[in-house]
Parts: sequence; structure tokens; C-alpha cells
Amino acid sequence: MAEVRAKKALGQHFLTDLNIARKIATSLEGGTPENPDKVLEVGCGMGVLTQFLLERKDIVTYGAEIDTESVEYLHDHFPEFAPRLTEGDFLKMDLRAQYGDRLKIIGNFPYNISSQIFFKVLENRDIVPECVGMIQREVAVRLAEPPGSKEYGILSVLLQAWYDIDYLFTVGEKVFNPPPKVKSAVVRLVRNNVERLDCDETLFIKVVKASFGQRRKMIRNSLKSVFGDFGGEEHRFFSMRAEQLSVADFVELTQWVAERLSHREA
Repeated sequence: MAEVRAKKALGQHFLTDLNIARKIATSLEGGTPENPDKVLEVGCGMGVLTQFLLERKDIVTYGAEIDTESVEYLHDHFPEFAPRLTEGDFLKMDLRAQYGDRLKIIGNFPYNISSQIFFKVLENRDIVPECVGMIQREVAVRLAEPPGSKEYGILSVLLQAWYDIDYLFTVGEKVFNPPPKVKSAVVRLVRNNVERLDCDETLFIKVVKASFGQRRKMIRNSLKSVFGDFGGEEHRFFSMRAEQLSVADFVELTQWVAERLSHREA
């Protein structure tokens, strides 16, 4: 069949530069030929990245593609890959049920769902040791930024709590069809050695989201809007803004909130 038509609704911008595709494919750590890693490519498109992943002997490549036209193209051009290609929405997949307890993720991620993809990785952090993705440059910067930056936000904190994040390289607009209006970048997430945070992890996520919910306000006011009044009690972070706090600071703040909530319920 002819080339796949890029669909705006799916956020498709097909990479055309083979050197960049090869560079992305080799950015992911593999296993060994004797014990290859399972790798899931999200959004395979016309297989520009897939072809280089399939060349590697230290990984076994699977695919998730929502676009029926792309699936047909991949079946025609990569028949050996077809049995490992799932037509469907990655965001709705049960990764553990489908791929077991260890799965690496890679892809030229659609811009319109890139943040949701990373939240999905986060939900599956116990089975996803590594993720390499090409995304909108401003999102890539946000993920890798340290505290104190204007770009530092909810996703930065949550991902940095469980992953080491490297901004690998920037990609210009002209190597895509159709060209996006913004630059892209490739990032790599590698699971750190934090198995569990030293606090209630569900509450931690809630505290982080609450703190950034009104990011121009001080922590005191942001938390109050979600958790209510803490009876006049103050924490040393209350006069700060969310982007000033590190992961460790948010863990400390979560412990404090948990203690106050338990007193309130007692």
C-alpha cells in the first residue's frame, strides 16, 4: 500500500530522517542476545523507528498502534513484526497482563498525548525500567528541569521521584512529514533505586498536584484549597511556591499533611 496519510487528530508527524531514527533506537539499553529485553514501541507509524529496533538482537520489539492505516502498512512492510503488533490505544492497555513484569518503552510519541504516555509509564513504574521518547521540546525540558525553573511542574516532580531523566538531543522541524510547528527532543527515563517513597505515595501525588494547582500562589493557599484549613498550623514550605520544592521536599510535606489529616480524623 501507499504511504500512510498523517492524521491531525492523532497528532501524527512522521519522522523522515533515518539517522535520527537510528540514533533514537540505539539510545535504549538492551539486554543480551541470550536474554533480550521486551520493548514496546508506542505509535509505530510507517516503521521508520521500528526497522532499526528490529535489527537489534538484544531486544524483542512489540508495537502498539491506534491507526488502522498504519497497522495495514506495517503488516505489508514488516510481516515478521505483525504477530507482535497490537492495534489499539496504548493508554488503555494493561501492560502487565499483556507483557509481563518487565517492559521497556520507546517511541516517537504523538505530541497530543505525550504527557499521558508518561503518566502511564509512571503508573507502571514497577515494570518499566526505561523509557526513551521523542516529544515536543518544551515538554522534554519540563521533564528534565530541576526545582526553581518556571518549566518545573507536576510531571517533573512525579517522574523525577522514580526516574533519572536525561535530555538527549534536540530535533528540528524539517525532518518530519508534515513538519510540526515546534522543535522536538529525545529524552530517556531510567528507573532509579527508589522502590517506595518514604510517605504515602497516593497522598504524595495528591499533594504535588494540589501544590501546582495554583502555581502562582504560595503552598499554604494551594494546599488549603484541596485539603482545607490546617487549623493555623504552619510548615516551613508554606511561604514558598511549588516550583521551589524538590522531590525530597514534597516527601517531607506529604508526611506533614498525612499527620495533620490523621489528627483531623481522630
